[in-house]
Amino acid sequence: MVSYLNTENIARSQGGIEYHPLRPFLPVGAKILFLGSFPPQRKRWCIDFFYPNWINDHWRIEGQVFFGDKNHFVLEKEKRFKLDEIVAFCEAKGIAFFDTSTAVRRLNDNASDKFLEVVEPTDIRALLAKLPHLRAIVTTGEKAAETICASLGISEIPKVNTSLPIPYIYNMCGEPLLLWRLPSSSRAYPLSFDKKAEAYKRMFDSVLIS
Repeated sequence: MVSYLNTENIARSQGGIEYHPLRPFLPVGAKILFLGSFPPQRKRWCIDFFYPNWINDHWRIEGQVFFGDKNHFVLEKEKRFKLDEIVAFCEAKGIAFFDTSTAVRRLNDNASDKFLEVVEPTDIRALLAKLPHLRAIVTTGEKAAETICASLGISEIPKVNTSLPIPYIYNMCGEPLLLWRLPSSSRAYPLSFDKKAEAYKRMFDSVLIS
């Protein structure tokens, strides 16, 4: 199995600065790029991939949206997600992942975006250059949305469950890239699982099918 760990970055995380522990996941032909803020601390991981926290519902939401089963990617007894199936699924669907920061400081010793200080924002334009078929960037949190907008010169941060075209950025077909903002898959976000799944389904239906 291919490892997405960036061991060089893990080794150089020091002095209170954490460098991104994962390499970007950029499938050929990807149409959607999820950009979060930054992974939680390693002690909270159950897989070496994006959205690794067992109590984060991202992979349950994708299971519900695409298979009608929130446990499709879940190994309940082992309390982890089915990494090989997730990778194969995302490659087949064209769903890419990375985050809006490549280096951060945690001002409070937890995974909350509220206490993340961005030390080094991701070069989002460099990621986009590797994804010529991309149709949408999707953010699922306020910190990530703010960082994306600052990086790409977007003056208006989209409201949750809405999208807007990104100025002056197009894919190889000449289509303007969209910035979607969805509700966070964190259980700390005050919205029911079913409502979150509905919001994600609307985005996936619009971007992957239209």
